[in-house]
Amino acid sequence: MEMKLIKIVAEKLNIEEKNITTASRFQEDLGADSLDIVELLMEIEEVFGVNISDEESERLKTVGDAVKFIVAKL
Repeated sequence: MEMKLIKIVAEKLNIEEKNITTASRFQEDLGADSLDIVELLMEIEEVFGVNISDEESERLKTVGDAVKFIVAKL
């Protein structure tokens, strides 16, 4: 799960997978802007079959936050 998400993040943000950890913050560490975040959330919803509300999306600040969220939803 974690590696699958890291692969998605790497592809969407054009970053090498080895530079992404669960502690990586989407905006501050990985340079994602608001459009990148929306695209990432849509991809996560599609790949993992989960729905992410606006309120929930605001709490997903790191890759690890997203992994925990996905695990809880599955």
